[in-house]
Amino acid sequence: MRDEKIIAGIRAKDETVIGGCIDKFSRLLWPIAAAVLKNVGSDQDVEECVADAFIYLWQNPEKFDPDRGTLKSWLCIVVRSRAIDRYREITRRGTLPLEEAVLSEGFGLQEQLLREETRRELIAAVNALGEPGREILVRRYYFDQKPREIALALGLTVKQVDNSLYRTKRQLREALSAI
Repeated sequence: MRDEKIIAGIRAKDETVIGGCIDKFSRLLWPIAAAVLKNVGSDQDVEECVADAFIYLWQNPEKFDPDRGTLKSWLCIVVRSRAIDRYREITRRGTLPLEEAVLSEGFGLQEQLLREETRRELIAAVNALGEPGREILVRRYYFDQKPREIALALGLTVKQVDNSLYRTKRQLREALSAI
């Protein structure tokens, strides 16, 4: 079904059209939300972001502009935006996904305190890094972006990104081994 027909059907509140849209695009949207929420959110958070994107489409079909792109790309942007909002919410609250909370109950208090101390030291060491090294490191290992993506986003060459990653990792090793 073409984008125009899908939007017309959604504007007419045809539930079969939104159902078909969900079937058509949810496999595409799931990995986008999962990539943003990696190491922070649970499967339920990813599912909620994908569902929120379709709810947004259902409630606001006029927001889609076919002159600016396809419905597929628009939905990708919406789900990424929802996932970023969810990521910010989770990190602001400092909550763990349920699986991590259950797993952490199995560790002894001493092991949990040691993990927290190590985590704090690592965060402090990363925060002590200079720019753009810190941003490149966070983009590469926290957001799992490829060097090419990082280079494009920061206006650098891939070689500059690779060199920065090498130097930054060496600085981190030195800082953490001194602790």
